[in-house]
Amino acid sequence: MEKRKSIIILDFGGQYAHLIGNRVRRLGAFSEILPPETPAETLKYAAGIILSGGPQSVYDKGSPQADPKILELGIPVLGLCYGLHWMTQALGGEVRPGHVKEYGRTRIETVNHGGSILQDCGDSCVVWMSHGDEAATLPPGFTLIATSDACKNAAFENTNKHLYALQFHPEVTHSEHGTDILKRFVDLCKPDPWSIESYAKHVGEEVKQDAKDKKVFMLVSGGVDSTVAFTLLNQVLGADRVQGLLVDTGLMRKNEVKLIKEAFDRLGIKNLRVEDASKEFFAALEGVYEPEQKRKAIGNTFLEVQRRVFQEMGLAESREQKAESNWLLGQGTIYPDTIETGGTKHADHIKTHHNRVEAVQKMIDAGLVIEPLKDLYKDEVRKLGEELGLPHELVWRHPFPGPGLGVRILCTQEEQRAESREQKVESGSFSNVILPIKSVGVQGDGRSYKHALVLFGNIEELDKKAAWELATDIPNKNKEINRVLFCTSHTTPVPFSVTPFTITRARADLLREADSIVHDAMVERGLYEKIWQFPVVLLPIGVEPGHEAIVLRPVDSTEAMTANATRLDQRFLETVTQQLMKLPGIDLVFYDLTSKPPGTIEWE
Repeated sequence: MEKRKSIIILDFGGQYAHLIGNRVRRLGAFSEILPPETPAETLKYAAGIILSGGPQSVYDKGSPQADPKILELGIPVLGLCYGLHWMTQALGGEVRPGHVKEYGRTRIETVNHGGSILQDCGDSCVVWMSHGDEAATLPPGFTLIATSDACKNAAFENTNKHLYALQFHPEVTHSEHGTDILKRFVDLCKPDPWSIESYAKHVGEEVKQDAKDKKVFMLVSGGVDSTVAFTLLNQVLGADRVQGLLVDTGLMRKNEVKLIKEAFDRLGIKNLRVEDASKEFFAALEGVYEPEQKRKAIGNTFLEVQRRVFQEMGLAESREQKAESNWLLGQGTIYPDTIETGGTKHADHIKTHHNRVEAVQKMIDAGLVIEPLKDLYKDEVRKLGEELGLPHELVWRHPFPGPGLGVRILCTQEEQRAESREQKVESGSFSNVILPIKSVGVQGDGRSYKHALVLFGNIEELDKKAAWELATDIPNKNKEINRVLFCTSHTTPVPFSVTPFTITRARADLLREADSIVHDAMVERGLYEKIWQFPVVLLPIGVEPGHEAIVLRPVDSTEAMTANATRLDQRFLETVTQQLMKLPGIDLVFYDLTSKPPGTIEWE
């Protein structure tokens, strides 16, 4: 990379380092992401340094550490979350576990006029927290500039040494004035400028360099990412060097395969083969219950189907012949897929994406995979798609996970009959029940696998703040919970059964219908482009034995690294709930109120 006066982001392994880089680029500044161990000597020409968040505790043995001499370079340094902890400890302050963990939206109060970096925040503002530790004692020479109810030292600075520390994440869109805060820091740094206008050309040049003279066998799901990647490869390399494969896994949305094929036909893209491999996927998922095992089974089956089709199309002389002699495997991987799989040195493993199973990772390590979007976020992918000339309806489709409905159909081996009873969790005027089913979350930048709590009450209560505040407070205060739901089908707790289920075609068909009901309701109400993504989840929990529950999981986001639960109006919820309750075997409907963090967007 050519030497430029960059803002350097030191990646302590959280979910946020590349998001910081994305935000810095949006502010027109050149940025680079480097390991935290990068020597100060290497960084002395940087315009400024941002220390990212991370999943570990700074006082733990083996936790990532930076070179303390970077704090003596005289250039601006901004520590965020774990970065604040490391800076505090390195400069003689004290870091210890907080009395209350904070995940999600939190109000901070500014003090000392917000210092130099929080000047735009007024007396108070809402920010995005994700931490369990806190700075108990400030380093010498620092001034407190913000506090919160659960975190006394939420922000502090030493302007004489150009050092700034924030416990929250200004880089996420849910932090009010986050952009203003980052802009003040960027202005202090005076980095070289960066522009996104030539981005498509930049990516195209990278594709040519990575592909060299090889061809690309591209796995296409029909989602935004793989659609843009496949189109880009066709435009840059030419259709004679690219072969697309759309695999019908049996876990697609209703009429999905037909719609995708028609969309590519309209684009004049003919080098796409559709393969019905649903029997293979259901066979691979039989008896598989655990989320990570499901994801790996789906990812490995994708690879097996790709190899079989590759041979059937005559692209290899035999099944045993390795494609790497002339071919690369193409994937629409974007950065959140990589980071959630633990793709950077210090990142926690949140979940294995189907395009990051062990067999694919070995191919990546051997240089046999091309992923033109691997450093981009969803908003950047959409901008790139528009620059490539893709139609609006394709670029702005709701994101859909590569494993499809497979990560929205929860499974369990344990049969239970649970009595309705009040749990020992404070939930104000709402009754509550903790579900025995677990889901994946992200708390403190690390993976969690915990229970969901269901609130029961009148649906009119959702127009008030109480339920939404509980969705933040309950996971913060109860270590066994990472999601809060609201029951839209029942106002009071009812006895329910947990039925042992694996993934079957019948369950996939049931969820397909539920997903279609929600999709049609969104379109009818003009909500499709107002809601960023609307997963619909199937739980093996019902009032009657053998019956199941539907979870509505609408979210607002831009880059998938963080998300707010979308607030749906009462009429929409009542209408959709009534329609879902008419489906055979569905007798419970829940509405997921949880932001990311503490819950991931998908349940698995």
